[in-house]
Amino acid sequence: MTACFHCGEVVPPDTQFSLQILGETRHLCCMGCFAVAETIVSAGLESYYLERDTISPTAALPEALERLKGYDHPDTQRQFIHREQELACAEISLEGVTCAACAWLIEKRLQQEPAVKQASVNLSSHRLRLLWNDTHTPLSELLNDLEKLGYKARPFRHDTHAALLKKESRQLLMRLGVAGLGSMQSMMYAGSLYVATDMTVEYRDFFRWVSLLVTLPVFFYSGYPLYRAAWFALKARSLTMDVSVSLAIILSFIASIYATIVGAPHVYYDSVTMFIFFLLTGRFLETQARRQASETANDLIPITPRLSHRLLNSGDYEDVPISEIRVHDRLLVKAGETIPCDGVIVAGHSAVSEALLTGEPLPLSKSIGDSVVSGSQNHDSPLQIDVTQTASASTLATIHQLMARALAEKPLLAQKADRFAHWFIVVILLLSGLVYGLWSLVDRDYALLATIAVLVATCPCALSLATPVALTAATHRLARLGFLATRGHVLDSLSATTHIVFDKTGTLTEGKLELINTVIVAGDTSQALNIAYSLEQYSEHPVAHAFKQLKMAQSLPLDNLENTAGAGIAGDYKGLRYRIGHAHFSLGNASSDAPEEGVLRVYLSANYQLLAYFDFSDKIRSEAETTIQQLHRLGLSTILLSGDHSRAPQQLAQQLAMTEVHGSLSPQDKAAYVQKLQANGAVVTMIGDGINDAPVLNQAHLSIAMSSGADLAQLSADAILLGDRLTAVVAAYRSAQRTQTIIKQNLVWAFVYNLAVLPPAALGWIPPWLAAIGMSLSSLLVVLNALRLKRN
Repeated sequence: MTACFHCGEVVPPDTQFSLQILGETRHLCCMGCFAVAETIVSAGLESYYLERDTISPTAALPEALERLKGYDHPDTQRQFIHREQELACAEISLEGVTCAACAWLIEKRLQQEPAVKQASVNLSSHRLRLLWNDTHTPLSELLNDLEKLGYKARPFRHDTHAALLKKESRQLLMRLGVAGLGSMQSMMYAGSLYVATDMTVEYRDFFRWVSLLVTLPVFFYSGYPLYRAAWFALKARSLTMDVSVSLAIILSFIASIYATIVGAPHVYYDSVTMFIFFLLTGRFLETQARRQASETANDLIPITPRLSHRLLNSGDYEDVPISEIRVHDRLLVKAGETIPCDGVIVAGHSAVSEALLTGEPLPLSKSIGDSVVSGSQNHDSPLQIDVTQTASASTLATIHQLMARALAEKPLLAQKADRFAHWFIVVILLLSGLVYGLWSLVDRDYALLATIAVLVATCPCALSLATPVALTAATHRLARLGFLATRGHVLDSLSATTHIVFDKTGTLTEGKLELINTVIVAGDTSQALNIAYSLEQYSEHPVAHAFKQLKMAQSLPLDNLENTAGAGIAGDYKGLRYRIGHAHFSLGNASSDAPEEGVLRVYLSANYQLLAYFDFSDKIRSEAETTIQQLHRLGLSTILLSGDHSRAPQQLAQQLAMTEVHGSLSPQDKAAYVQKLQANGAVVTMIGDGINDAPVLNQAHLSIAMSSGADLAQLSADAILLGDRLTAVVAAYRSAQRTQTIIKQNLVWAFVYNLAVLPPAALGWIPPWLAAIGMSLSSLLVVLNALRLKRN
């Protein structure tokens, strides 16, 4: 079997992509690899293939390729871009991001492009979520804009992103090591200058020149990332924290060289080296802590296999890249392997772990006809599955995209903190100039020291870290608990909630309706069942799922179908207008018998004449009562809103001891009720399931959908309960309140620290090296406080 020269994957037998590389014909597995390889060759970068350490889809490409068009090819983009309506959405890994001002600069620059609708940077994970019109502007142009700002960008993948962060960490550690050695040597020479009272000018100058030599590698090598980031920020006419600290370091170094040459009384080599050392130490510890805060996403989202076993007509199988799998392909999943795509089992029986969606650690028994989802683990025996969703559109990919969207969207508190940090730097630079001017009138020797101390001590690094690290840690922890936030405001809205509104069927109940009674009033039983079965094929309501389980029913050709949310479905067959739904929808003003307590009844009619009715029963979720009790203990009001026209909603609410209950409501009635609560000052969270819940989900401050619900409900929702675990709502509420508390603690600490340290720094009581320690410890304290959210 031939391996792709570019990525190392197996080349399918019927693939004809080849290219002259390094003087030989090389075979390539797909159009994507061909496009990238052709770009490398045409750019004169063939030496890349000689210099690379590994052959894999994640091998680092030449830096020049980042500015080229290999990422614009459709086959390449299919691996990392998904569509949101008419727009393209991609996650981008960023290299060189150091502070909130960097994130602000990237977002502002990209948002200047007319094609870009959204650009959000997650400071904790160094990832950019980009939503843009790719028919107007290609991705390569946007990536090129980022490189002009000094930030390397490439499409996000879990493995390559982790390698990128590891590379950044290793480089930072090397620079930190040089700064540590240099600061120790510099302090040794500075100590001699401080202690000796009768040192001759010759020895003093000798120690100064030696200190300069020791400081040179620290200044140029260890401090280079700071100056580089500051330079690009100034080129973009923006101010970041790197600008203020770089200014302090450069001024100290130049002043020290000047003092060494002319014999002035003070040099600051020790301050320069120690400042760089402590600054890098704090940044390294912050980087490690941020990685710890965000790495739980890799634990939550399993990595799908690169290759899948596609079955052939002959009964054998071929190993193909997961990106080439299409709907209705048949795959073989061996025991112990991860299921790569959503599908239906067509052969085999095995135990499958779906802990990702259900939270149930024990494997579930799966056989022919059962659905399986990507990311699940096949335990016992081989399975053959018919693919229903490709890898890019699978359940696993959807969860990943929703979580990425939640982390990319910044809540109001984070946006205010970012804006404040940006302008705070401007104020600090102005104050530093004022401090230097005032000290120059009093004692010129202390003017530079006091100015540098102000620049360093008041750097708003802790302020910029106060919110994003806490949000990242909390969002990932909630996902592990089964509460998947899909919007950035979820934690804000949930912590302020006063009322929680529930739907009934599929939310407080299991939604697995069972047909317990069929009464034919007129006509033939078989005909009635076929009509009902045919109408319900076009609905996602739990009643429809119950009808779809009828094995003996046959589908009939219906015309003029009309689905009325919360009421029923109508359609024409052989000149008659059939309706199935609640009594008023199906029978108009005609009277009907009331069902028994706890029974859901739907009516089938022809031209409003009753043909049959069907009774269904449903079970209350086992955790519903516990969840309602815990919410009441937390001081929240619980309300049941249902479209059920029977006494079942009242009976259920009474059994669960809920605060209020209202039945026989249309979707518009539910939305109007929530709007009325909001008008009275309530902050409403709505938990629902099904298409008819979409209007009220949109109306509520915060909407939560069950993971088993309809796709439209999930798209309308701000959060999803994975595995339909209601108890996750209680855990999420407590976690949201705790997150808000910690964010406020961080913001208060960062603000108070910067205000408190400003006067002594301006008065010259704090040397620059001590200011660097204080700034680094302040930032580290904020990060460690945020990491408490990872604990139970």
